[in-house]
Amino acid sequence: MPWLSLLSYFFGGAFFANAVPHFVSGMMGRSFQSPFAKPPGQGLSSSTVNVLWGFFNIVIGYLLVCRVGDFGLKNTGDVLACGAGALLIALFSARHFGRFYGGNLPERL
Repeated sequence: MPWLSLLSYFFGGAFFANAVPHFVSGMMGRSFQSPFAKPPGQGLSSSTVNVLWGFFNIVIGYLLVCRVGDFGLKNTGDVLACGAGALLIALFSARHFGRFYGGNLPERL
């Protein structure tokens, strides 16, 4: 079923995009929010926890994109589904983490 593959690519893109801030923050030795912090998603987790969480997200993204269906970089539908998942989680993350880091301040002219 092609729609099932597209759904898998959508969530795979979301997992790949979610891996970036966790993995990079962890590699830089910085604490960052994670689902394992107290309170979840608001408190800070150690850099080690973030590297592990980021790597886990990469593995899940790989499984959803590369092991389900027949993902093709030249197939526009496949790429759009994966990109839409990545874009939506990126926008959500920008709004969510912007509360903690000042990213939701209005733009000044």
